[in-house]
Amino acid sequence: MANIASTIASAAKRLEAGGVAQPRRESASLIAFSIGRDAAFIIAHPEYELTLVEAAKFEDAVVRRAGREPFQLIVGKQEFYGLDFEVEAGVLIPRPETELLVEKAIQILGEMEQPTFLEVGVGTGCIAISILDHVIAAKGTGVDISDRALALARRNAERHGVSDRMTLQRSDLFEGVENGKFGMIVSNPPYIPDGDSRQLQPEVIDYDPPEALFAGEDGLDLIRRIVAESPRYLDAAGYLLIEIGHGQAGSVKEMFAGGLWTSVDILDDLQGIPRTVVARRA
Repeated sequence: MANIASTIASAAKRLEAGGVAQPRRESASLIAFSIGRDAAFIIAHPEYELTLVEAAKFEDAVVRRAGREPFQLIVGKQEFYGLDFEVEAGVLIPRPETELLVEKAIQILGEMEQPTFLEVGVGTGCIAISILDHVIAAKGTGVDISDRALALARRNAERHGVSDRMTLQRSDLFEGVENGKFGMIVSNPPYIPDGDSRQLQPEVIDYDPPEALFAGEDGLDLIRRIVAESPRYLDAAGYLLIEIGHGQAGSVKEMFAGGLWTSVDILDDLQGIPRTVVARRA
């Protein structure tokens, strides 16, 4: 039987040939998944020989990853804001840059006496659930047009013990929202211009749902709707937090012109890219 060291080395070559970035690191992560051990075990026991069952599981994982299936879908989960979330094909995989939006939402809601929020486009539920996990007094509503996403968000809410404070309902943006007004609206909407599809990695274009990625010629179709419609669903002096894409800050800030908003700030992510809009209703 092959041991960990030789198995990682041979698989890394196959992943590299498939165009996977950091092939040795991914090979080690896949073997840890396949044998049910952590990274420390992999480093400390390079001589460990895989069983037939473990070797078969690893081979399947390597074939899938070499074909550019996302690592997260192979292992069935993604870590986000310190929590593990179940993921599946057809629902947007959580991205680390979205943690900035969550961090700001937690800060603002934590200062409210009766914090309530609405998430537009709940997906896996990672944003709403992370907020509820950190703001114990908060109650959240999550809407999505995808029944698959809503079912996944429900399972993740139950997994993390917040389902009693989280309402989920099917809605195209605000069309099905009936729960009155909220102290905050948060959203990570699709914001990629339609013409940019060729620039995306296979892991994204082939596995993330297009309706969660693309939003018109300039990528701003849904953001325009959210900015225009959200005041009707916000309490007085309520907040709107939206994630945006590279190069969109100027255009998005113009959407808040007029007397409906008292302040509009755009926060940079760790790469220095303007990423999170924080606006407050007048």
